[in-house]
Amino acid sequence: MPSIHDLSVGMELPQRVHTPTNVSLFLYNAAVWNAHRIHYDEPYTTEVEGHAGVVIDGPLQGDWISQVALNWLGPDDALVRFEYSNRRASHLGDTLVSGGRVTSIDLDSGQVGLELYVADDAGEILTPGTATIRLAS
Repeated sequence: MPSIHDLSVGMELPQRVHTPTNVSLFLYNAAVWNAHRIHYDEPYTTEVEGHAGVVIDGPLQGDWISQVALNWLGPDDALVRFEYSNRRASHLGDTLVSGGRVTSIDLDSGQVGLELYVADDAGEILTPGTATIRLAS
């Protein structure tokens, strides 16, 4: 994490690429006790619920964008506020990218505003989010 004085509005945070598999979705849903069949049963998902394929969990995408912010923080920095909203579904086989950028810097409080996202391979944002972090230095 750079010093707050090295930051600028518009600065990009490191991106992460996500290619969920049946196994990773199974493990995530087992960990959060989510038994909804749209996350693992393709015939049910497409034939009964009418989705294009097995649906990647919205909360998993929220976890990905929170990790963008948290991975950027130093050991003494803090996540002050975080929110996100799932806007479009994504499906098994999609390659997704999470990332963000600096939107505001308050030198007096040490707080930095972030715009976060999960986007598909065409660059369309599926899950937008925001965060406020407080830098210790």
